[in-house]
Amino acid sequence: MRLDQYSVYCCEMEDTRNVVDEFKGQSHEDIVHRLDARGVELEIAIENLERDFNMGTIVRSANAFGIRRVHVVGRRQWNKRGAMKTDAYLEVVYHATIDEFVRAVWPRQIVAVDNVTGAIDVRQVDKPNNDVLVFGAEGPGLSAEMLAVADQIVMVAQRGSTRSLNVGVAAGIVMHEWLRDVA
Repeated sequence: MRLDQYSVYCCEMEDTRNVVDEFKGQSHEDIVHRLDARGVELEIAIENLERDFNMGTIVRSANAFGIRRVHVVGRRQWNKRGAMKTDAYLEVVYHATIDEFVRAVWPRQIVAVDNVTGAIDVRQVDKPNNDVLVFGAEGPGLSAEMLAVADQIVMVAQRGSTRSLNVGVAAGIVMHEWLRDVA
C-alpha cells in the first residue's frame, strides 16, 4: 500500500460520522456539495405541534432518500437524536405558521400524508418529483388548518387491526413510494 493510499485509509477508518463509506474522510462541505448534485426535487415538511420524537426519524429517512430540504412548521425545537446528525447534510427551513410555509413552497403542490376520511391510497396517485410531502405528529396527525391548505391528501393502505402506522414508519413508506421511479 502506498503512503497516500494509507493516509486515506487511516482517515476513513477514524471517521466515526454516520455517513456511507464513499463519504468517509471527506469534509462536511464536500459531502453536502455531492449530495446537492445528486439530490431529488421532492421536499418534505413536518408540522411540529408537539416536539414529536419521530421527527428525527423522518429527517433521517429524507436524507437517505436524497431529499435536500425539510420544512419544519410550528415549533422550532425538535428532538434531533433520531436524525443521527443527518440533518447537518440537508437544509432545514423553519416556518412559524402554515401561511408562511405555504408562501415559501409555492408553486409546489402540498401533499398531506394522513389517514383521514377522503385520503387516497398513495399507490394510486400521480407523484410529481417537485411536490412537498407533509407529515404530522404521532397521534393527532396533521392539523385541520394544514389539511385545508393541502392540494391532495394521501395515506398508506393498511390491512391489519391497528388504526394507524407510526408516523416515522409511514413517512419512510411514502417517501420510498413517491421516489420509486426517480432515476
